[in-house]
Amino acid sequence: MFRSLLRLQTQFGNTLLFSKVCQRSQHCGSAQKYSSAAAERRRFYQDVSISQGEGGLYEINLDRRKLKTPGGKLFTVPNEALAIAVATEWDAQRDTLKFYTMHLTTLCNTALDNPTQRTEDQMISAALKFLETDTVCYRVEEPHGLVELQKNEWDPVLHWIENRYNVTIGSSCSIMGPEIPEATKDTFRQHLKSYNFWSLTGLEYVITQLKSVVLSMGMIDRHLSVEQAVLLSRLEEEYQIQHWGNVEWAHDYDMFELRARTAAGALFVHLSSESSTVKRKLLQD
Repeated sequence: MFRSLLRLQTQFGNTLLFSKVCQRSQHCGSAQKYSSAAAERRRFYQDVSISQGEGGLYEINLDRRKLKTPGGKLFTVPNEALAIAVATEWDAQRDTLKFYTMHLTTLCNTALDNPTQRTEDQMISAALKFLETDTVCYRVEEPHGLVELQKNEWDPVLHWIENRYNVTIGSSCSIMGPEIPEATKDTFRQHLKSYNFWSLTGLEYVITQLKSVVLSMGMIDRHLSVEQAVLLSRLEEEYQIQHWGNVEWAHDYDMFELRARTAAGALFVHLSSESSTVKRKLLQD
């Protein structure tokens, strides 16, 4: 996955230097706090690099300055692969930094600052609440074409996750959704306890994008691709568009944005679970 990025590593040991992209602006210092989706600022650095700091954690360097979180903490990630992915986001920025496109950086900031001070148990409980209103569990009663589409497209995924985790979920046409057995919740709760705090941060992000635990777990378990999971989460919208048309640019923008956010969240989950560093021999390919 990172093979093309790793070719950029130079002879400077554990530090990964990226090519100079634009002229350095007059602004200095670490990235400032940002909170809105429209937050932007001019690029103030030329080079992006990663280095290994205390405790084996990896840091992101903008020129000679260490990146910090919006809360003022030193920006550190648990492994080299995630550091490379984050550094790539910063290097991909041009004259203007578009923070709303830097999903991995945002997820790292959330995990590091934990602004709402939540525990892992609280995050797991919040994620499991989506089971009660899961996208693939709520079914319509009409029109017939959409009823059949939901059955044909959602039922296979629902059956897969029930067999995969030996649970019962079911579906319902009630606005309240299906009644999820406590045994099912307990099974998923125990499974999610195997995730670390960072991975839970990414998983919860994916679930909120897709409004579905079923689709999120299917994607994290590699049963579904990002494209499949996103399309299944938008099944009713796509059905309506096929019948009534759409504003093409708006539809495409929404689809691409959802894919980008979902892909970043899934990648974050996998990279946050990675404990080993990138093998040095890959750098010579």
